[in-house]
Amino acid sequence: MKKLIKSLIMNLQLEDAHVDFYPDFFSGKESNEFLLTLMKKIQWKGECIQMFGKTIPVPRLVAWYGDDCASYTYSNIQHKPHSWQKCRCLLGIKKRVEAAAKTAFNGVLLNWYRNGQDSMSWHSDDEPELGNHPVIGSVSFGATRRFQFKHKKNPNLRQSIDLTNGSLLIMSGATQHHWLHQVPKTKKNMTDRINLTFRFIYPNKKK
Repeated sequence: MKKLIKSLIMNLQLEDAHVDFYPDFFSGKESNEFLLTLMKKIQWKGECIQMFGKTIPVPRLVAWYGDDCASYTYSNIQHKPHSWQKCRCLLGIKKRVEAAAKTAFNGVLLNWYRNGQDSMSWHSDDEPELGNHPVIGSVSFGATRRFQFKHKKNPNLRQSIDLTNGSLLIMSGATQHHWLHQVPKTKKNMTDRINLTFRFIYPNKKK
């Protein structure tokens, strides 16, 4: 616990939200090892979404792991979980994130950003099965990417932070009710980044 307290350097001062950032939650050495392991062991897939009557590839690779009951639907795509046992290092990462977040998680969404053109558009993690005040534990391994916030009612309220190798960002409270977030494209020459967002799924709260 002393290590967690030492590494916590900021609480993002966002109105109607609670966001904590641990820039060095995992060491550089173990973060690099996790990156290589996840690239090889995770069952990655490319997805497509429907927009304006067109089928558009999602600009990143994705995977969903979790408990048997933790199927998850977003962007009208249903994800049935791969077993934790297929990539056991996820359980070790999860345990450490749970200790910092002081909550339990039963699923994790993984996104592999292969270059600067891979991105995540504006959204909030507010699906019914995440509950009323979801806690999202977001871990980053690999290249540093800019993470942006925008208030839903007042788009002039914005903030951004660089998610570094081995960092942990915890979003809790009413954050998902009032704020959108994204990982924008960049023209910079970016190397691989894998992001893990741990969540708790309530199966009885699905639509």
